Amino acid sequence: MKLGIATPVVTNVAGARLTWEQDASIEDIGRVAEAADRLGYHHLTCSEHIGMPATESDRRGSRYWDPLATLGYVSARTTQIRLATMTLVLGYHHPLAIVKRYGTLDHVSSGRVILGVGVGSLKEEFDLLGAPFEDRGERADDALRALRAALATNEPVYAGKFYQFGGLTVDPCALQPHMPIWIGGRTRRSLRRALTLADGWCPFGISLDTAAEWLRAREIPPGFEVVLPADRPLDPLGEPAATVETLATMEAAGTTIVSARFNHRSLEHYLEQIHALAELHTASD
Repeated sequence: MKLGIATPVVTNVAGARLTWEQDASIEDIGRVAEAADRLGYHHLTCSEHIGMPATESDRRGSRYWDPLATLGYVSARTTQIRLATMTLVLGYHHPLAIVKRYGTLDHVSSGRVILGVGVGSLKEEFDLLGAPFEDRGERADDALRALRAALATNEPVYAGKFYQFGGLTVDPCALQPHMPIWIGGRTRRSLRRALTLADGWCPFGISLDTAAEWLRAREIPPGFEVVLPADRPLDPLGEPAATVETLATMEAAGTTIVSARFNHRSLEHYLEQIHALAELHTASD
């Protein structure tokens, strides 16, 4: 089981009140990224929302740094940690726009991009962008097939129900021959979609027990990534034994990569927490 981090500052997850992060800077994000890179963390994240409806901000938060700009900066401060969009909403983008933008980022980062994507559920945001909402699931499936057809080639060809293209050049496309795609969401359908059309599952808003139940009901192929958060923020400094127990429980539930969130009260405390978790993880191997 590997460790990733849900990057601080860039979102206020589940509407959590921002403390030191409220006035944090890109330099602070860079310091976190450099530390996680040195410590061997698998990935860090940045999510996407264009405009959060006021009615949803208490539940989903209102801060969302743009992933392309943020991860582009982070890539220049790091050498090995993967850069995961957790998640892009497929309905907001043409597949070839994703290929061009994140294919370019893949070159900028020397092949470290992971495309975390989702179907989306905020109708107000779809309406804001003029994106179709009612058939978004079927459109997302078509977009995923189009992405897989286009990510690795400068001359993509695809003919699906919603997306068709050919006879054009997209340069650059991805540097990786097979860019990993993870599927987010909070339903059983998101897991089925991930197993059918992607390389991993990175759900949100469901308990570890629920995720484990859904995973036990499916045949999980070798190499498929299950990227889960703990049910509550980790405190490896203050509660090392409980943290080790949590990691063991997560691995038993089918987690292959922990999406770590921490109790933290300052940038320095956050940096101490990611050091402590890396040490506990190494010691427990």
